[in-house]
Parts: sequence; C-alpha cells; structure tokens
Amino acid sequence: MAVMARSSDDTSARPSRSGERRLEELVGQIAFVDHHCHGIVRGPLDRTGFESLLCEADAPGRWHGTLFDTQVGLAVRRLCSPLLGLAPHAPAEDYLARRAELGSDEVARRLLGGAGISEFFVDTGFRPDRLTSPDELAACAAASAWEIARLEPVAEEVIATHRADDFVEACLDRLTSAAVTAIAFKSIAAYRVGLDLAPDRPPADEVAAAATRWAAAIERGAPIRLADETLIRFLIWTAVDLGLPIQFHTGFGDADADLGRCDPLLLAPLLRATAGGGVPIMLLHTYPFHRHAGCLAQVFDHVFVDVGLAVQNVGSRAGQVVAELLELAPFGSVLFSSDGYGLPELFHVSATLFRRALSDFLDEGVEDDAWSERDAVRIAHLIAAENARRAYGLDDGGAGRGSLA
Repeated sequence: MAVMARSSDDTSARPSRSGERRLEELVGQIAFVDHHCHGIVRGPLDRTGFESLLCEADAPGRWHGTLFDTQVGLAVRRLCSPLLGLAPHAPAEDYLARRAELGSDEVARRLLGGAGISEFFVDTGFRPDRLTSPDELAACAAASAWEIARLEPVAEEVIATHRADDFVEACLDRLTSAAVTAIAFKSIAAYRVGLDLAPDRPPADEVAAAATRWAAAIERGAPIRLADETLIRFLIWTAVDLGLPIQFHTGFGDADADLGRCDPLLLAPLLRATAGGGVPIMLLHTYPFHRHAGCLAQVFDHVFVDVGLAVQNVGSRAGQVVAELLELAPFGSVLFSSDGYGLPELFHVSATLFRRALSDFLDEGVEDDAWSERDAVRIAHLIAAENARRAYGLDDGGAGRGSLA
C-alpha cells in the first residue's frame, strides 16, 4: 500500500514554534531527582585544586596544559559565569577570581540552587572527610538529601576492626543497619575486580576462606583495599537480600578504572540471576557503553540507566550522548544523575546540559511526529524525576527510610 507523502504546507501534525518553546520551558522547570552524586569540597580552592576536580584527570599536567581547555571547562565558563555575576565565557582567571571574591559558600548556594535539583542521592563512601555531608549539600540548594551506602568501604572497615572469623556476621550487621537510613547501596566492583562477576551467591565456606586470606594479607602489610571477587559478590548478594536498589559504577572513571572491565554488558549474567529478586539495579555513568546499557535496560525490567558524569564531560556533545542512550532504553528506565563531585559547578553544568539535551530530543520527536507533545511532556517528567521516585520508593516514603535534610 502506498504511503501518502505529507504536503510541505501540511502543518497539522507539526507543533508550532511556540509549542516547542513551551516544552523547553516545561523541562526547564521540572525539579530533578539527582540519583547519584557526591559532596562538594569545603573552603576555597586555588587554580590547581579547582582544575583537579573539573574532570577525571588527577590534576593539570605538563603536557595537556590547563584543564579548562576541555568540554567541561568551557561549559563551566559558559554556564556558570552568569550565576556569579560575570559575562558568559568569562576567562578562567576572571572566573576563579570572582569565585574567590564571593566565597565557596555563596558560590555553592548560587550554583546548586540554580541547578533545579530537589533531591540528592549522595554517595558518602569516597573521601567523606574532604566533602560536605548529604545534609550540608542539601542545605546549599534548599533541597533534600539521601545517603547511598557504598559496599566495599563497609567491608574494609569491618576487616580493620574485627577478626576474620567475625567478618561475615559483622558485615551483615553493618549493612543491615545501613539499610535503615540509606536510599541505596553502591558497588565499585568495576574498579576493584571488574564487572565480569560470577552470577551465583558464593558459598559461606568460600566467603570465610576469602576473609581469612584478606586478613592475613593485611597482617603482612598489604593495604586495606577490597579486591577479592568472592567477597564483593558476598556484599552484592547481601545487599540484594536487604532489598535496596543497588548502584554499579560502569563506564569511564579516573585513572584507577580499567575501561575494558567496566562495560555493563559484563554484568548480564548477574542481571539474569537477580531478575526475579525485586531489587532495581542502577547502571551508573555507562559512557562510552551507554548504548550497551540501553540494551540491558530494555531486556531486563529491573535495570535502570543514566549517563551521569558523561554529560558534563562531553559538554556540547551531551545531546548526542543522551539521544544515543534513548535509542533503546525504555523511557521508564532512564534516570538523571549529575555524579557531581567536589565542585558545585559540575551539578549546575550537568543539570543544564541534560535539560537541554532532553528538551531537544523530545522537541525533535514532536516535530517529526514520532510522538505527541503530550507524550513528550509525560516522558520528560518520567526521566527527570518520576522514574527515580518509583525505583527508589520515594513516593511511599523511601521504603521506610528518612531524608537527611
């Protein structure tokens, strides 16, 4: 059957430009749920300190020059300068001088408050002594905060303070206590052993033997750093039993991450094994494997995905990355995450670029008659906040857990 081509002057199925602006304004007004982030650094920063927090590089180095010459560095100068009373694209020297003049507290208040985030899910397992607590972060934005309990540091604290024979019971006690107030657990298995994890629950005797080996290695002078696959699987399955959503680092990260071991496709056996457990699995970051993550989200109902961390790092290319994630991932499985760490700028840049990318993606679909404007509005609310609220149980009181702010 022939398909009748639409006449070039047939505008009945196309939105008006004012309709597109309404959609852009609506996405701009939705309060986001940031389902994975960290605290920000307290106090002033010099230029090197600021640049060391801009991206995944440890610090500006000899060969690459300033880290302001990155997508995220340029995005900070463009998007954050006006909130500090500067013209867009203010030079880095002027930006840092104005930042110092205002003070770190006022900068945080302006940038976090301007990000439009109503709830922060804060991973407190990395350098908590250096960063603000969840309630301190939330106070800057007049928002709410919830804690994410990182699994591996719990085991490291237990092995440092208990005998190997008591390791299993002590971990169970600590994680059970954490589940009372935490909104989710998180694993950094990708950094420690890679994501190619055996899917089965490890037997008790194997866990006990692994704990004994770890304790003996520490006694011989090894650092207290969990890098044993059996023990990490024990922690993950304990978290499954406790019923909270479990976040996994996937995709790129700092120099400690071996990217080849961070592809979320490696988690497929574990995802099959946990599919009937009623526990959402959150694939964090995912770039450059975001299309892989989208496939997993489509075939596993309990899998959720984001491109946090990537959005601010790819800067002007954020629209393409978000669109590629949304090629296959069900719209009900996609979440917003800033993965903001250290700098309030990263929260603001991530939220701003994600809003723009989502709005552009939905606008294009309406213009092409791929979906209606009503559908676009509904999808925007899902991705910005409603998916996170459903997956983490916020609409029913966070599964009995209380907000930290």
